[in-house]
Amino acid sequence: MADKHVRRNFLKAGTATAALAGLGDLSFLSQLSPVSAAESTVKGGTVSLDSGIEPMVRLIEETPRERLLEEVARKIQGGTSYREVLAGLLLAGVKNIEPRPSVGFKFHAVLVVNSAHLASQASAAEHRWLPIFWALDYYKSAAARDVRERGDWVMPAVAESSFPKAHQAHETFAAAMDNWDEEKADAAVAQLARTAGTNEIYEMLFRYGARDFRSIGHKAIYVANSLRTLHCIGSQHSEPVLRSLAYALLMHEGDNPAGRDAEADRPWRRNRELVNSIRADWRDGTVQEQATLELMQTLRTGSNDDACDHVVQLLNSGTSPQSIWDAFCVCAGEFLMRQPGIVALHAVTTTNALFYAYRTSANDETRRLLMLQNAAFLPMFRESMQSRGQIRDLSIDDLAAAEWSGNGPAEIFAELQGNSLQAARDAHGFLSQTSTSQQPIQELMERARLMVFLKGNDAHDYKFSSAILEDCLHLSPRWRAPFLASNIFRIPASGTRDNPLVERTRAAFEA
Repeated sequence: MADKHVRRNFLKAGTATAALAGLGDLSFLSQLSPVSAAESTVKGGTVSLDSGIEPMVRLIEETPRERLLEEVARKIQGGTSYREVLAGLLLAGVKNIEPRPSVGFKFHAVLVVNSAHLASQASAAEHRWLPIFWALDYYKSAAARDVRERGDWVMPAVAESSFPKAHQAHETFAAAMDNWDEEKADAAVAQLARTAGTNEIYEMLFRYGARDFRSIGHKAIYVANSLRTLHCIGSQHSEPVLRSLAYALLMHEGDNPAGRDAEADRPWRRNRELVNSIRADWRDGTVQEQATLELMQTLRTGSNDDACDHVVQLLNSGTSPQSIWDAFCVCAGEFLMRQPGIVALHAVTTTNALFYAYRTSANDETRRLLMLQNAAFLPMFRESMQSRGQIRDLSIDDLAAAEWSGNGPAEIFAELQGNSLQAARDAHGFLSQTSTSQQPIQELMERARLMVFLKGNDAHDYKFSSAILEDCLHLSPRWRAPFLASNIFRIPASGTRDNPLVERTRAAFEA
């Protein structure tokens, strides 16, 4: 997709003080029709929406930020559905926010849509609108930033005269992506959107999202999050999303990467060969705690080549891929313990995206490649952390469970602001009370979501929390407590200032 800058017609750019006892006071949202679990959950892969979604997109685009929440609340009270609002939000973002010069920064307004949706799905019915309203407001700030930085970029019309034949679209798209050819990729993916199934298109995109380490994992995150959102809003909205995604995946620095040996591309080139050395029955291994511990040690100290070689050795010696994903997730959480900053955070969210792609892909080779790429990326994240300041000498072992004597998660989040390490240790103790019940995990998750709803003020608060709360239940039971405890460092503490948007949303519904 070539750069094209056009002007939009119109764009304009009280703090709540709840104490611990009032953290659950989101009752004002009950004035809206609650979002049912059925409405926010995928049915049969795709969901049919009204063909007239453009009015909702225009409403989001053209309403000034200071009035948007009130106008959307009025639409919902008049019968507009959750899926229509979610679709309008995603489509406004992909249409009006350019995923350049990096697939991040202002583009988080698009990346965070699925995270807000996941938070909504996991919430009580009467609370499910709050993450979506937060994302609507965040879109307006990102759109204003796009105006300042990129001259008000808007996705141009697709060149339909350049479309390949439908039966050649897969081959043409793959060749264009391999050659980093934006114009041919744009035309080919638009043709695919009109003639191919969403799942078969994403089988290719899983690989291209994991192909290179540019934008510290945001490419893989965009692939995973866009598919999950399309599963909710309907594949009829896929064309602009896929065009934006292909454009994002082709972001690079300097000359065409196909003609040079850039560091960001080396793991992929090596792993495309290495993947063939994995035994055919690699999925039949056994879960081994010791294998997870050994791989974590390699991820802490070895190179990306060392990590990939170790994964191959484990799979070929009969270790279950579950033990490998346990190591990836827990090691990313340990990185966050050591440096609770933006790089380590993206080690966690990128692992979440690749883990989702791995579970979703139906292609055996793609699944093996996703494991190898995740193995390569984690040491690269570790190296990137070294330029970001102090890295504390901590490990998962420092969270050794002590006997829990507190009253519940509220105490843990109260402690988090003043003594984050002790709060993490207490979280581990709380979660380790029993090896059979899931209740402590659910209680901690529910409190974490409340913290994000009431205190979160950044896209990463939603992206990160949705990622860890999703991945926790995909880990082996042995690793759930240390994983959640290590990641508590990036959840807002109960003593931090409330997000003013909560009070504004309250006022919008009372108007």
